[in-house]
Amino acid sequence: MTETHATAPAFPPGRYGRRRQARRTPRWLPVVLALVVVATGFLLAVRLYEEYGDPTYRVSTTRYGEITDDGVTVDFTVLLPPGGSAVCVVRARAYSGKEVGSAEVTVAAPPGTRSASSSYRLATTERPYMGEAIRCGPPRS
Repeated sequence: MTETHATAPAFPPGRYGRRRQARRTPRWLPVVLALVVVATGFLLAVRLYEEYGDPTYRVSTTRYGEITDDGVTVDFTVLLPPGGSAVCVVRARAYSGKEVGSAEVTVAAPPGTRSASSSYRLATTERPYMGEAIRCGPPRS
């Protein structure tokens, strides 16, 4: 009996289709993917900064009340730079959680102080369950 050695199979040409060579990843692909990840991270950071505001502007809702079928009164306090002003977003939500009213309110601090209190009557599209001041930031020019 003779011994056989394992060798690569020899297929007849044209019988089983063409054999594919293993493809190498192009050298530029990891660089492009890294740039996309960095750009996405930067855009996400900018978006989050715009969403949650400048840390020098802090808002807290002190009270909401006078709820009617078409509005709510929201009282809030803003911590801001001395003598500065801020634009705050005030919103109302229905019992289901749906936003039923929203407005931007400009608040100014008296000279020499770092906080300002404000009361705002927010009109709504249906009966609100609660009202809140969600964020403040520097006035846009």
